[in-house]
Amino acid sequence: MGKRIDPDPVPTGKTGQLTMKITFLGTGTSQGVPLIAHPATGGCDLGDSRNWRTRTSAHLKIADLSLQIDAAPEFRLQCIQNEIDWIDFFFLTHGHADHIMGMDDLRRFIDLRGGEALPVYSTQEGLDRVSTIFPYAIRPKPEFKGYPAFALNLMPESLELPGCQVDYVALPHGRFEVMGLVFTETESGKRIAYYTDCKRLTPRAIELAKGADLVVLDALRPMSHPTHMTVHEATEAAELLGAKQTWFTHMTYIIDHEMDNAKLPNTVSFAYDGLTVSI
Repeated sequence: MGKRIDPDPVPTGKTGQLTMKITFLGTGTSQGVPLIAHPATGGCDLGDSRNWRTRTSAHLKIADLSLQIDAAPEFRLQCIQNEIDWIDFFFLTHGHADHIMGMDDLRRFIDLRGGEALPVYSTQEGLDRVSTIFPYAIRPKPEFKGYPAFALNLMPESLELPGCQVDYVALPHGRFEVMGLVFTETESGKRIAYYTDCKRLTPRAIELAKGADLVVLDALRPMSHPTHMTVHEATEAAELLGAKQTWFTHMTYIIDHEMDNAKLPNTVSFAYDGLTVSI
């Protein structure tokens, strides 16, 4: 892990106390909410700030680690609004634009690490896409101060980090396989499963996440979609997993937080941008 060298007195949030916390930086689908030329009718209430959704990404604090999942096109603003000031490891679920195009803004975190490349974990598809889009960043040190630098790593089935274990399972997403992730705090055994952008859960995904303390699931919209779970499919998956709490993400403008949230089971809710949940 890198060591903070920035002289500014910015709090790191590293207390040494065991905890797991997830912040939903963005919860919207690939077009975000509201849309460009947003429809005048038939969608969510834009008077409710919870229905304004940037593209999907999340930040986890596990013990002394700060872990980032994906970098949406709005990543810089997401970090500013949620006071994200440190990243130890970056996980790219897949190479679609709404999850990868904010990675150039990771450059600030490389500065904070003293020019040390940020470890990036993904599937081979994800790593190939990073190399294609950001060839100037694939190096152990940035070419110039202020530039990004990524240390690319193929995600193993199980990754041991200080204070936590990260398990990887492939999830179907159309022609792609997405990296599903389950984070387990080593000492307490608490688990957070993060399954975005998937059409269904595989037997292995169910095994890893069953009975978890917190599960995040893709729940695009009520109507059928070829590569994403519908709200109904996600609800069925949530009931199967039986987590203590389940949060839906990656929603379209059709989902209205207040109205549709009331229809969900007691342990299931729609997440929203800026929501932080500790377990």
